[in-house]
Amino acid sequence: MIYEKLRIKDISRKLKNSEAIISAYIPENSEEININKKRETIIICPGGGYEFTSDREAEPIALKFVAQGFNAVVIRYSIAPVRYPTALLELAETVRYVREKEKEWNVDTEKVIVCGFSAGGHLAGSLGVLWNNEIIEKYLDIKNEEVKPNAMILCYPVISSGEFAHKGSFDSLLGEKEAEISRENLSLEKLVSIETPKTFLWHTFDDGTVPVQNSLLFSNALASNKVQFELHIYPSGVHGLGLCEEITAMNGRSEHINSHIASWFNLACQWIKTL
Repeated sequence: MIYEKLRIKDISRKLKNSEAIISAYIPENSEEININKKRETIIICPGGGYEFTSDREAEPIALKFVAQGFNAVVIRYSIAPVRYPTALLELAETVRYVREKEKEWNVDTEKVIVCGFSAGGHLAGSLGVLWNNEIIEKYLDIKNEEVKPNAMILCYPVISSGEFAHKGSFDSLLGEKEAEISRENLSLEKLVSIETPKTFLWHTFDDGTVPVQNSLLFSNALASNKVQFELHIYPSGVHGLGLCEEITAMNGRSEHINSHIASWFNLACQWIKTL
């Protein structure tokens, strides 16, 4: 496996003050199997309410995807007190860079997928609905098509800034900028269009931190725009489950281990293969 750790400011022409870091986990091709194989690449955005990036939703997720034959990249994006749109631009640059590494990393450039957890789901979803927005070309001076995700995996995502909002995420994302940027303009269910990528979502019915309505609102918006999606709502489970296995359980907490909800990962991998 190839492992590389890179700073966004070293791969971006514009984001020279960024402190974000990406870690790439790239399986090496084998003559015994397929020396010319091009791989789907999963770009993972950990959660943390835009206040931190969770270790439990970073490397363990990446290694699980690598074990299934995918490339995986974790982005430790900028968090508070850094404000919007910095993290969005960092993720956009990561998508562009992954495609740029087509030969070295054996990237299938038509299958670059963003995968986000909780607030990381808001970040991934933001790129999904804003990849063709003028903000990308304005700040990064690159073509919008270079940063378009081919698909999204959203895990108990923060979506809405309305009635079912996770208020803390929007507080951290906007801070003092809220005077110039309305929360409503970052409520993702209102930004879905026919250009939004296909999406896989999962949530638990009784998530007490990010209400299940976030995934339902986004799914309904996708349906209204005739964008294909796969949605799984599990009957019960706490927020922040990660892989739902011991490897991502916080200090071994039993409520973070659930074999039924753990099925989301294999379902997501199967869905990726349909793209």
